[in-house]
Amino acid sequence: MSERVLSDLLVNRRARRDYIFLETYEAGLVLTGSEVKSLREGKGQLEGAYAQIEGGEAWLLQANIPIYANATSFTARDPKAPRKLLLHKAEIRKLFGATSLKGRALIPLKLYWKNGRVKVLLGLGVGKAEHDKREELRALEAKKDIRIAMHRRR
Repeated sequence: MSERVLSDLLVNRRARRDYIFLETYEAGLVLTGSEVKSLREGKGQLEGAYAQIEGGEAWLLQANIPIYANATSFTARDPKAPRKLLLHKAEIRKLFGATSLKGRALIPLKLYWKNGRVKVLLGLGVGKAEHDKREELRALEAKKDIRIAMHRRR
């Protein structure tokens, strides 16, 4: 069976600006049917979301997946409810050890389809200092200025 093309549902653009990522992990995500339909409509937000290891299980916290408009009231769920992440036990143990170090966090980078299932790409990251962010902005502006100057020269 050939693998389908991956398509992004949600992308956490702010994460790359605020963190330096050391490793990434792919995890499954436990969702209800109405949450999947809401994601198919392109609704949802990952900014401010993070993952946490509690009691030997991984959880995605503060991810906003709004209630599907046509969902019945008994299937409706809090948009920011914790959602279970599906990882192997060895990965969970490794991530627990890594996140227990000071300054490290598990941040969701994007939600995407893979073989008809919703997956989340988690990044193990270290927070950037404010001066690192400013330095990065200066470098981007310098590249932009160079591109503009090259274009004018032509």
